[in-house]
Formats: sequence, C-alpha cells, structure tokens
Amino acid sequence: MNFWEQKTVIVTGGAGFLGSFVVEKLRERGCRNVVVPRSRDYDLRNREAILCLYKQANPDIVLHLAAVVGGIGANRSNPGRFFYDNAVMGIQLMEYARQTGVEKFVTVGTICAYPKLTPVPFKEEDLWSGYPEETNAPYGLAKKMLLVQAQAYRAQYGFNAIYLLPVNLYGPRDNFDLETSHVIPALIRKCTRAKESRAREIVLWGDGSPTREFLYVEDAAEAILMAAERYDGAEPVNVGTGEEIAIRDLAKMIAGELEFSGEISWDRTKPNGQPRRCLDVNRAKEFFGFEAAYRLRQGIPKTVAWFLANCHSISQAALRD
Repeated sequence: MNFWEQKTVIVTGGAGFLGSFVVEKLRERGCRNVVVPRSRDYDLRNREAILCLYKQANPDIVLHLAAVVGGIGANRSNPGRFFYDNAVMGIQLMEYARQTGVEKFVTVGTICAYPKLTPVPFKEEDLWSGYPEETNAPYGLAKKMLLVQAQAYRAQYGFNAIYLLPVNLYGPRDNFDLETSHVIPALIRKCTRAKESRAREIVLWGDGSPTREFLYVEDAAEAILMAAERYDGAEPVNVGTGEEIAIRDLAKMIAGELEFSGEISWDRTKPNGQPRRCLDVNRAKEFFGFEAAYRLRQGIPKTVAWFLANCHSISQAALRD
C-alpha cells in the first residue's frame, strides 16, 4: 500500500468506465494525489494541453486509459477518427512524459491489436503474426504503435513504459448506448427494451458463432494497479480470465438473467468480427501475480443489477444528448 502514498498519478480516462474503478482503487490504496484530466480542460490530442497538464500535475506515474472506442458498428463508421485520435493521443502523452521526467508510464492497449486469425489462446508473441480483424484494425493498430513506442523508448532512453493487453471489459458504469456499446451492455439493453415492449424477438449481428473472452471491470482495474506496482518489463502482457464463450451462449445467459423469453434471431448480413478471442494469461500471473476474481456467472448478474438500478437515469441522459 505504501507504494502509492507519496505518488502523484495521472489517470487519463479516469472519469470513464474503467478509469473510474482505477481511481477508486488508487484512493483505497492510499494515493493522495490522483489527477483526472477532463476533455473540456485538456484535449489530449494537443501538444500544449499535454505539456500544461504535466507541468501542473508533475506526475510520478501516468496510467493511460483514455481511448476513443466503440463496438463493431462504431469502428466501421469511424475508422479514421479512431486511428488518429488514439495514435496521436498516446504517442504524445508518452513522448512528453519522457521529456518531463515521469517515472513510469502504463499503457492500456487492446485485444483488437491481435491478428485476425491468431491461434487460441492468444499468446503475446503472436501479436505480429498477421493483420488485425478489418473492422477494428485502425483502432487496434493505433494502440499497437504504443507498444512499439514503449519498447523503443526503453531501449534508447531507459524510459519505464509498460504495455497491457486487456480483453473485452464489462461491468457497472459501462456504455449502454446501442450505437456505440460493446456486446454485453448492448445485449442487456436490447433484452430490457424487448421485455418492456413485450417484443417477441431481438435481432443480433452475425450468426452467434464467434467466441469472446470477457473481463469484469474491477478485475481489470486491479490488474492495472498490480502491474504498475510490480512490473517493469518490456514485454506486453495479456490481462483476462483465459475463458471464452460463444456469443450465442452469452446472449442466452443475459436473456435468462433478465427473464426475456422471446426468440434470439441473427442477422447474418452483419459482420461477425474476429472468429475467436481467448487469451493466454500466464504472463500476468507470473510477472505481477494477477488472476481474475470474477467469472461471467458472477459478473453478469452484478452488471444487470447495476443497469436495472440506473436505467432511468441512463435513458434520461441519452435524451438530453
């Protein structure tokens, strides 16, 4: 716990889904100086804004969690934006952290960086064995460049930058907007709407065959802080559970949790995305002792309960937007 007490920590994206849990856990660990830059005050794509942030905060550690991201639909609609914003934000944040003497820089990458046909389970050494799945390649490659930068800066400057590869996240406070959300919050919202309107079916993208691995958000936050405390290496590290589930089975699980008894139909004109995703998580356990505490059977009910308790405020916010 003493590791954090005297540290000043910048958490980019600290007001977001994952970041809010990271900030809470930092404070639980005794960190007294947590700085969360907001986009209205600091445009992290802008050099001057980053330099101003670093001058004002004088951080010891930067946890770079901020990202412009969404589901398959959002990736297809915004490939240029997702590439540019994520690349320029991360590259400049790391460069000026190096220039201003930041002790450690933690980059949270994405499983979308892996090649489309990576053998399962995904091992970190397979990151460069092919091109990412096309619908999310711009986002995945933008984030992947930060691994190259981290390793190059360590080699040339001795800069302590580490790179983590979390699998798909879910949990309370997730984005439940159907236009931009990922699969679990989208399924929860679709089932809820269908039940409320007494619809007889919901229609989902693809054919339900792809598999995914999911990590509960509190586990992800714990892993990030454990890595910041204990890991100082150049190698990228997967963060997940090591367990996969077919989307069709996930849909049935969530429908059951919400007591939606209608039909689940599949729109096969829509893309499936990457065929399979499941991580080899041995490095995280070996390098900094992380093992996920939650499995889907524990995490899905907690996520559904949070959504049902907050769905009215979520709907009102969507109307205001």
